[in-house]
Amino acid sequence: MGILLKQELADLEKKSRQIRASAVEMVCNSHSAHLGSALSMVDLLTVLYFWYLKVDPKNPKDSERDRFVLSKGHGGSGLYATLAEKGFFPKKELETYGKDGSLFAVHPSSKMVPGVEASTGSLGHGLPIGLGMALAAKLDGKPYRTVVITSDGECDEGSTWEAILAAGHWKLDNLICIVDYNKIQSFGRTEEVMDLEPFAEKFRSFNWSVCEINGHNHEEIAEALHKAPLEKGKPTAIIAHTVKGKGWSAEMENTVESHYTPPNQNDVDRLKSCLS
Repeated sequence: MGILLKQELADLEKKSRQIRASAVEMVCNSHSAHLGSALSMVDLLTVLYFWYLKVDPKNPKDSERDRFVLSKGHGGSGLYATLAEKGFFPKKELETYGKDGSLFAVHPSSKMVPGVEASTGSLGHGLPIGLGMALAAKLDGKPYRTVVITSDGECDEGSTWEAILAAGHWKLDNLICIVDYNKIQSFGRTEEVMDLEPFAEKFRSFNWSVCEINGHNHEEIAEALHKAPLEKGKPTAIIAHTVKGKGWSAEMENTVESHYTPPNQNDVDRLKSCLS
């Protein structure tokens, strides 16, 4: 028997469908980009916000809350859709996404949107920010956990590896880094642009505990989070194998084009038809 009850699993799968449809509609209406990056992490966000993280939409600044940082800020549409589904703000507000004067910029701002912990978008910043949050919790004796989602392309950044080195050195076992390993970055497949393998061994050599999962399997995601920290005194890396543009269409999944191409109304209608 898995860690999720049958009804819990069904509810999470339904939430993922709702969040995907919302993200696709937002990006379609704004004629913007980066939808593929948002869709690859939707199942991760769903399990985090509707099963794992201790957060309260009515009190988003609660000092005891868990912290979540979306380092790959260009996937902000997925985070916004998740926060709206969680109740941090009305879903109707998402209609302004990516438009002049909107609170919902393509890259999220912590000063503008309730529930957004850090302004991100410049790659390589999120894990260092999360490191600081986790270290502060240790120093202050606070029980909250910090989770960061990074992209695989971000692991080309030196600042990401500086944070990995420091987190291992300071034994931050209250820190979880989830890598959205969809294997495609801005200009090609990750293995061609900057090969990360042996990826798990790199984390282990920096004193992290590591597991690899199917990043679209809610049961595997929940189990990995439940087991964290995988080893006492070590931060946890969850390498989540995902598909760029997951759930968009057979033509757009697992393509570089999904990083830049906006969806059309047919895409929106098809995903909405799967909600009933």
